[in-house]
Amino acid sequence: MNNQSQSQTNSQTRRGPLARFKILDLTRLRSGPTAVRQLGDWGADVIKIETPEALGVSDGWGDARLGPDFQNLHRNKRSLTLNLKDPDGLAIFKKLADTADVIVENFRPDVKFRLGIDYETLSATNPGLVYASVSGFGQDGPYANRPGYDQIVQGMGGLMAITGLPGQGPVRAGIAVADSATGLYCSIGILTALLERDQSGRGQWVQTSLLESMIGMLDFQAARWLINQEIPEQAGNDHPTSIPTGVFPTSDGHINIAGAGAQQMWERLCKAAGAEHLLAREEYKTGKLRSANRVVLNQELSAITCTESTAEWIKRFEQASVACGPIYRMDQVFNDPQTQHLGIATPVHHPELGDIRVVGQPVGLSRTPSEIRTATPARGEQTDDVMHELGYSETEIADLKARLVI
Repeated sequence: MNNQSQSQTNSQTRRGPLARFKILDLTRLRSGPTAVRQLGDWGADVIKIETPEALGVSDGWGDARLGPDFQNLHRNKRSLTLNLKDPDGLAIFKKLADTADVIVENFRPDVKFRLGIDYETLSATNPGLVYASVSGFGQDGPYANRPGYDQIVQGMGGLMAITGLPGQGPVRAGIAVADSATGLYCSIGILTALLERDQSGRGQWVQTSLLESMIGMLDFQAARWLINQEIPEQAGNDHPTSIPTGVFPTSDGHINIAGAGAQQMWERLCKAAGAEHLLAREEYKTGKLRSANRVVLNQELSAITCTESTAEWIKRFEQASVACGPIYRMDQVFNDPQTQHLGIATPVHHPELGDIRVVGQPVGLSRTPSEIRTATPARGEQTDDVMHELGYSETEIADLKARLVI
């Protein structure tokens, strides 16, 4: 396997199914770091390449390094500062690349070619290299050189046109859907390429973009257009096709009800709500009719649900096997007993911030679980370690630092 001998020592100190892999992380902002975070959480040796601090380049984060977003994205990494615009810095990177299993970058498509660190160049001396590129709109095509940002792609990918209340106008989702999805799709591509490498012995170029990932996330809404030429509209809190599914008022807040477009769930809902009279109404007899008459139906159900508390309705509906749930603020999310039982808020110690919690992996493996081993490193925290691993002496390291190469 590529890089197994170089990674043997580090693999013994790290745990996880990916401990034998070395990853070079050239990414910034969110989509690329999300992909790399997946690999690091499962044990990979991730070396984050950053610009030397004295050069005054923030790598896209400014003074937010100690903020929650950066800390959540960059745990389980080692940080190496390296000036890729310096010939000696490039030489160091190429030496690292020859020992790497994976490189992940989200530069604009032309940058890697100008630097001479593109897939074709690096794979010439490391044929087992898996090289992953994340972009806004793809590596080529009419929009290839446009800067890609989550909100721009939420609009171009169709999400904003179907999010929000009917007639409200475009609404962005409350999270960076395109960025996060792109990172996850990229990590799937990397893992697939590594699996294939076990058979062929060869790496390959993995490519994904915010636009492709956003369209992929549309899923059934995109399929409605592709197959039936339906243009989905804003449906607010209602499900686009299955009614009643949505948000309903209670005496002390709101509740989500879902899946009641199915006939059996609809019948259980009406009985649990004491609304059997709705079962006899012709306009609600089938799922298609309920969807067509959603406004009046939702009004009738709301008049019933507002008479009891959220807790009371959840108790009733759960006893009747009606899908429902509360609508939480973020503090309530993490105070919920099921969330606490799952342990997704994962503790880690940071030398400056102290004991903090980050969002752990939402996937569990019975024998080789993910692990948050280390907090996000300071910029260049492991520069000396990595340089020593490459064979550089203390004198050489001091000289490179003095010249702002590392």
